[in-house]
Amino acid sequence: MAAPAVSTSASAEGLGAFIDASPSPFHVCATVAAELGDAGFVELFETAQWPAERGRYFVRRGGSIIAWQSGAGSAASGPNHAGAGSAAFRIVGGHTDSPNLRVKQHFDRTAVGLATVALEPYGGAWLNSWLDRDLGLSGRVSVLGDGGPVERLVKFDEPLLRVPQLAIHLSEDRKGVTLDPQRHVDALWSTDAEGAGLREYLAAELGVSGGDLLGWELMAHDVEPSRIVGSQRDLFSAPRLDNQVTCYTGLRALLDAGETTAPVPSTLMLALFDHEEVGSASHRGAASDFLATVCERIVLSGGGDREHYLRAMAGSICASGDMAHATHPNYPDRHEPGHHIVLGGGPVLKVNQNLRYASDAVGAGAFEQACRLAGVPLQRYVHRADLPCGSTIGPITATRTGLVTVDVGAPQLAMHSARELMAVADVPLYSAALAAFFRT
Repeated sequence: MAAPAVSTSASAEGLGAFIDASPSPFHVCATVAAELGDAGFVELFETAQWPAERGRYFVRRGGSIIAWQSGAGSAASGPNHAGAGSAAFRIVGGHTDSPNLRVKQHFDRTAVGLATVALEPYGGAWLNSWLDRDLGLSGRVSVLGDGGPVERLVKFDEPLLRVPQLAIHLSEDRKGVTLDPQRHVDALWSTDAEGAGLREYLAAELGVSGGDLLGWELMAHDVEPSRIVGSQRDLFSAPRLDNQVTCYTGLRALLDAGETTAPVPSTLMLALFDHEEVGSASHRGAASDFLATVCERIVLSGGGDREHYLRAMAGSICASGDMAHATHPNYPDRHEPGHHIVLGGGPVLKVNQNLRYASDAVGAGAFEQACRLAGVPLQRYVHRADLPCGSTIGPITATRTGLVTVDVGAPQLAMHSARELMAVADVPLYSAALAAFFRT
């Protein structure tokens, strides 16, 4: 595969470092924020007044983050009327969360003389893939501080938990068992049922007493690092490809677009949301007011009014980035004939007539143009009509904001498994396409 025509700083090695540093949505936001800060972006806060000056900014809301770079044409002035296709905002969207196993509220338990930690599935986790893996813990904890609750990020990469598979000799037909998410995914913590449990461990690591733990959003993660694999070193194996690939490549695309000298008329924006895997219906999900509020505040702080904001949104476009199903070599019959997707074959346009994806002809044309500018091939995905199709933030974003939205992604195998697989070549190809989308 030839290198893309649009230069990109994205690589599989960089993606691996990003994923390994970001086992939870909160760590994704911290990793993105750190890179944005290094590039000169300034963090703003929703409770503070925003500056009128154009610039490079970002704002966080829990496990979601939105970053933007003001264009040569102020968003306050509405769409650039130099051409009918000009837009006030060019947005690459994605999500920070991934299916996994999460810690329950009363988590320290005992069973048959063993100490366990109570877990439950989050999103559409492929449960069997989480068995017999060394699992760490990550997320955020609210602890009692001098002035009240204080948020602390936690990331334990050591193998603390393991969910053991049932021995084949104990299954009814030696073909395995159907996992019950209520009974079969609790993790082994220790052989000492009377010893210190997870609560004591957390308190000790955070330097507080057990009674000072006020709240937690904790999740298990595979502690095996991301790796480039395959006989030709052309495959990339990692957890959370869905959808940290878009988080990473979208970030690189935004930073790469800022390195060019040609003026960009639109405000370039990266919007990454939590809770996509469970429907996005939260104060920080794609179904919230987060994106619309940020866009409106950009317009208002620049001197515009509601009229300018509505005009700006009417001329804007969003590429909803998520991962796409590559055609599985062992199950080609599970894919739509005539729409096979190849690993290493470049970005994917995702279309669904029942609007599980938001792509229409206008959005498809914009992304096709971006791929041509980037010099990368474009693949087109359609789900089998006799199988239920997953969805993305795309339809939600389009509904909440009225933005023209196109659903795109990078091809992968083993989606929603604890460990997923993609082609090394697709990392720079996807990022180059997103960078070109920002600039077209």
